[in-house]
Amino acid sequence: MNRLSRGAAFGMLAAAMVASAASFAPTADAAGGTSAASASTDSVARQLNLSADEALQAKSVYADRDGSRFTHYNRTFRGLRVVGGDLIVATAPNGTVRKVTKNGTGKVAVTSTTPTLAKATALAKGRSVSKAKTVSSVGGTLVIYAGAGQPRLAYEVQTTGVQANQTPSRLLTYVDARTGAVLASDEQVKAGTGKGIFVGQVSIGTSGSAGAYTMKDAQGNYTTDLKGATSGTGTTFTDADDVWGNGTNSDRASAGVDAHYGAEQTYSYYNSVQGRAGIWNNGTGARSRVHYGNNYANAFWDGTQMTYGDGANNANPLVELDVAGHEMSHGVTENTAGLVYSGDPGGLNEATSDIFGTAVEWYANNPNDVPDYLIGEELNLNGNGTPLRYMDKPSKDGASYDCWSSSVGSANPHYSSGPLNHWFYLASEGSGAKTINGVSYNSPTCNGKSMTGAGRRDIEKVWYRTLATKLTSNSTYKDAREGAINSAIELFGASSTQCLAVQNAFDAISVPAGTAACSGGGTPPPSGSSLTNGGFESGQTGWTGTSGPITNDTGRPAHSGSWKLWLGGNGATANESESQTFTVPATGGTLTWWVRIDTAETSTSSAYDTATVSLNGTTVKSYSNLSTPKSTWVQQSVSLSSYAGSSVTLKFAATEDSSLQTSFVIDDVAVS
Repeated sequence: MNRLSRGAAFGMLAAAMVASAASFAPTADAAGGTSAASASTDSVARQLNLSADEALQAKSVYADRDGSRFTHYNRTFRGLRVVGGDLIVATAPNGTVRKVTKNGTGKVAVTSTTPTLAKATALAKGRSVSKAKTVSSVGGTLVIYAGAGQPRLAYEVQTTGVQANQTPSRLLTYVDARTGAVLASDEQVKAGTGKGIFVGQVSIGTSGSAGAYTMKDAQGNYTTDLKGATSGTGTTFTDADDVWGNGTNSDRASAGVDAHYGAEQTYSYYNSVQGRAGIWNNGTGARSRVHYGNNYANAFWDGTQMTYGDGANNANPLVELDVAGHEMSHGVTENTAGLVYSGDPGGLNEATSDIFGTAVEWYANNPNDVPDYLIGEELNLNGNGTPLRYMDKPSKDGASYDCWSSSVGSANPHYSSGPLNHWFYLASEGSGAKTINGVSYNSPTCNGKSMTGAGRRDIEKVWYRTLATKLTSNSTYKDAREGAINSAIELFGASSTQCLAVQNAFDAISVPAGTAACSGGGTPPPSGSSLTNGGFESGQTGWTGTSGPITNDTGRPAHSGSWKLWLGGNGATANESESQTFTVPATGGTLTWWVRIDTAETSTSSAYDTATVSLNGTTVKSYSNLSTPKSTWVQQSVSLSSYAGSSVTLKFAATEDSSLQTSFVIDDVAVS
């Protein structure tokens, strides 16, 4: 049996395109995951000792392959929704609660749920806070506000309208139901900026047949033409020959191609890299609307769809690729941590979209929009060719912060995002002057210490896991540090270069240390002194051996991430191996790895296909087509005490005979 090819073909512009399937899809993140979590909420509530007045509602679930779950719950108190009462419950495979992450003390009780402030007064207060030029509706409902300070009974006032620049507004304002004080406000429509048509000749997913194609792909991403309207869904683009646009604004479909391509690349990035089945984690795509309004020089995500204006003089549609990745990532944040758009969490929210907008740009690797660490570099909204934001040194835009301090949260989220953008660049690439993809960077540190990065792709995985499993609606930069270090430990190990880069980068942006820490004291280990790329997410980096076994091929799952070492699986005579030499810590420690075996061999007595794990040529573990269990990840370990302080060569090797495959899949190799 040969290794499986990747993806499946579907209709497109000018040529066929292959759509990548998720190689790491957390089981509970798919449709049905929250249903399963909902069924267990009573058990979780009992384990958390919640009062009879409180109830949990499952919002999203992230599951590791060993059956551990991170369930994000919303909460109610006497039937009222608790704003800021959300929490994350980490459970073991058997359902036992391991850890609870919540805002503040987590207590949500109030003495009374009967307001003394008239609802009409609260609505007027909320309306006065809105910046909408025209207001279409104002409504309110009672909630428990626990976003900051002591929980209070409050009115959540939603003011819907349109701002002076044509951007829709859906503002939530929280008004104390006793005193009438405005407690907080949170704009639900997240707007960005852009200018131009950028991606050039590309392939897009479509549906239909000759004479009646529509701009809708297999995941349900589809693109519509608003024709200058500021409401409604628009008309889905159609075409007779499945060749769309001409690359200029003279053809209305050209903007549609850019928008559709951006939606597809964003979906594909989350699906294939992060194991997330789209924005809502249910396998469905999103609608993109183009040609919005009149001379509208903006783009926005409103919770359900992307919308792009046509820019000045309706001549420059705002359909740049990183705009799509940025804005749609607001949807991912909304459906995971739910970070509010003010204070520290507002900066984390905005930076998350910058991080994953950048990640989508690198993932697409479009030759007309070369990947970089600059935000909005193609837009020229400043009129002098400079980008909107710089990840290597955010302060270069004249307003963003390079370093975190207690005053950062008072800034606009586009500027308080600076420290986390800076962290992402440093953790990925390190400090100092360098040229990447033809762009020059020179990233300083706030503590004056130089540092080495661990590679962008691994840091993307660390931040996504942090967003999905560690952060809640009011999380701070300090929470982000704790969560990211713990996520790096879970993904790559406490002594990994990834963990150290994450920790050192938070030191470098002045976020104070908490309880989470990597082993190794926060200083990157000398080259060759520790195991490198044990999760294989950086491909062949650190390993030498046969070409091909280190892969992100979706024919076999990874234990985490998308890359793994896949030995065998050929169904033909083959010898494959990968090895790495590293220095064992002076204290010895333990070598661990995860292995998954499946086979087409039917014999219950003959070992036709074999694999070994060796240290300095001595076999420490052996496997074959007879090994059990099958098709299940199992963690293995070997003591390194006899190699303490010395150099050792680790080798994974497999031999297959001439027929019937056996696959030996290795992942998440670590030294602890």
